[in-house]
Amino acid sequence: MFDTRELGRRPGALKRISRSVVASKDLGIEVIGVREGATVELDLRLESVMEGVLVTGTARAPLTGECVRCLEPLERELEADFQEMYSYPDADDRSRDADTGDDAEEEDRLFLEADLFDLEPVLRDAVVLALPLQPVCREDCPGLCAECGARLADDPGHHHDAADIRWAALQGLAEAMRDGEKDNAPRSRGDDPQEK
Repeated sequence: MFDTRELGRRPGALKRISRSVVASKDLGIEVIGVREGATVELDLRLESVMEGVLVTGTARAPLTGECVRCLEPLERELEADFQEMYSYPDADDRSRDADTGDDAEEEDRLFLEADLFDLEPVLRDAVVLALPLQPVCREDCPGLCAECGARLADDPGHHHDAADIRWAALQGLAEAMRDGEKDNAPRSRGDDPQEK
């Protein structure tokens, strides 16, 4: 929770805050995210406006996860920017008089509670939206061998001679035809067993 009492309700009043917070769970997706308990560095700018307090900030946090191509562990630094409006509780009464007619927007509004605001839902949304959906250890990561699972970056010349199983029947037919051609090949006179 962050306190906005120093701003009062004076539009234009400004306060800057730098704080380190502990990451909660759910700051990530399956393959990458901010580990629970990691330190998240926040730089916030709180600005009092007519309707409430406008919070603009940047979050910096360490990411841990795995490459989606080769499954190797990876670590990165994340920087996520966000901006959110926290309305005064009585701003709801004033906005009813104006009646914008947008009920979905009304449900998504965040309110100050006793001059305090909870940044966690906003931070979670900002971090998750800033995450790479397909994190890779490097842009040209070749991944894993589809047949044996070997990491191709460790062995660039890695290959298998086995044919694709879908072509195995045709490969067998081709070999049978080659063997048949050998049997029907013209023979020299000394090769014919019946002449002896």
